[in-house]
Order: sequence, then structure tokens, then C-alpha cells
Amino acid sequence: MTKNRKPNGTLRGKRPAILMMATAALGLALAGCGGASQPSASGATNGPEASEAKTETITLGLLPSIDAIPFIVAHEQGFDKEQGVELDIQTFKSAKDRDVAFQAGKVEGLSADLVAISIYNEAGKDVKITSTTFGEFDLLTGNPDVKSVADLKGKTVILSKNTSTEYTMAMMLEQAGLTENDITVTEVPQIPTRLELLKNNKADAAVLPEPFVTMGREAGLKVLGSTHTAEINPFVLAFPQSVIDAKAGGIRKMYAAYDEAVEYMKNHDQADYIDLIIKEVGYPETLKDQIDVPDYVPANQADPAQVDNALNWAREKGLLTKDLKASDVMSDVQFK
Repeated sequence: MTKNRKPNGTLRGKRPAILMMATAALGLALAGCGGASQPSASGATNGPEASEAKTETITLGLLPSIDAIPFIVAHEQGFDKEQGVELDIQTFKSAKDRDVAFQAGKVEGLSADLVAISIYNEAGKDVKITSTTFGEFDLLTGNPDVKSVADLKGKTVILSKNTSTEYTMAMMLEQAGLTENDITVTEVPQIPTRLELLKNNKADAAVLPEPFVTMGREAGLKVLGSTHTAEINPFVLAFPQSVIDAKAGGIRKMYAAYDEAVEYMKNHDQADYIDLIIKEVGYPETLKDQIDVPDYVPANQADPAQVDNALNWAREKGLLTKDLKASDVMSDVQFK
């Protein structure tokens, strides 16, 4: 400190004033920058506020299916927080329950399908696809005379009308040279009931998701085909445009965490996360050794051609009257 030191030479009487002025200037400089976080060359902030910054939350409404697993692993392993976002995952037993929560504003993003996207936008909700997801529907039969989709002509199929299960069935029939008029549809929205009816020979086939596919195969049912073998993918993740506008950065961080989860599953033994899948997707513990976890890939955008196909089908079914095309319902928040 210079407080008790006497100045020498021509600066006698002037140095204290100079020091006071310098101190005041330094104080002003610190007030202007020292207490606030400063941007780095990359645009990130350093300093106290950076570590205290509130992590943005993204609330997802997911169904208990295989396409939800990477999001769940991302949260359970803490990859979301590492990326600077927190996933608040709400799981629903049915698409109807998910839609009720979505309409009530309780979830921001949701695992949906292309038919649902048509219905949301027809109802005036500006909902956009931000990516495809890794879901799967399978077509199962317990009828020994049905060996292919073509053999379903004149037969009874259980599904849920005006949904992606009906769309999947329509596309499979088309590939087999048939139409929806060639089968008799029994509408059963409840997935567990579909499986029980099929097991008890109350229908010739049914469209089912996991874990009911694995449960059906264990009961002796045969898989005729799937969305994967038919190269149909109606599964998407979607957000209202208002949420995309407000949380674009958080959505991109969510996908970074998703990709990290995919990499984690690729590099770890299935035993490291199989219990989580059993818990969240609902596989019976007895089928633990029969669960076939998909080879997930990093997040990517939906195929515009598939989106247009689904929109056209929804229009033919009377579910969509608006002149929408893929570009109208797809967001570039993550994939340009």
C-alpha cells in the first residue's frame, strides 16, 4: 500500500491524487466487466454467471416404445445435462393420453407419427417434425394359412383406425397388390387387447408395437412383416412452432444428448442398460434374454417422400383437407 509512503521529487503531493484517479478508473472498469461474464472467442460465457446459468428444460411426451429409449438413456446417463439441457420425460400408456397432455400444454415435444401430424395441423396446431425416430410396428398372425401379407385377402385384421397402425397396414397391403377394401378391419385401440384377441384366434392378424411383438412371438405368433422390412417409417418427434422459436438452442442440445446416448449403447453391452428398457418399455422380465435392442443411429430428419405419402393417405381418408406438403410440416431447427 502507498498510504504511509512519502512521495519523492517533483511528484510530491501529486502522486496520491494520481493513484486515487487510477484506482477510480480501475473500479469503473471492473464494474463494467469484472463482475459480468465475458464472451469467449467461441461466444460462450466465462465467469460466475456461466456456472450459475439455469439449464433449459425440454419436456417430452413419449410412449413406452423402442423409439423412446435413446431419449431415456440420454437422461438417465446425464448426457442431457452435459449438453446444457434437461429432459423432463413424461411417458404415456396410449397416444390418446399423450395427446390430452399435449393439448393441455403439459408437454412441449412428443413422440408422434405422420398421421398424427396431419391431424394436429388440420386442427390448426402448427406442429412441426424435428426428426424421425426409431420406432417399429410389426404385422403378426396366428393363422397357419396366412404365410404372407397377400394371404390376408378376405381376412380380418385388428388395428386402430385413423392412426399410423392403419396407415402401416395400408402401405403393406399396397406393396402386396391389395387395398384396404380387401380385408376386414376390427378396430381395437388398446394394444394389449389386440394381442390377446390375436392369441385367442379372434382375428387373422394384428398390427402391434414392441414389447407386444416379442410377447406375441413367445406365444407362438408369426411376424409377417414390419415397418422396417416394408421400408415405412411413420415415427417422428415433433414440437409446436412456438416452442421451436423459443427453445431452438435447447432442442439442438437435446439431439446432441440423443446422439451421445446412441453412441453409448453402441459401445456398451446390452446388459448395461437392458433393465432400463424393461422398466420403461414394459417388457416382461421373463423375456429379458429375448429382447432385441435395435441398432440405433444418430438422429436424422424424416424423409420428405414418406411425409408426403402419409399426408396424401390422410387426405384420402378425410383426415386432412388442407393442402399441406412435407416442407410445410418439417422444421430445420436441427437439420438444414
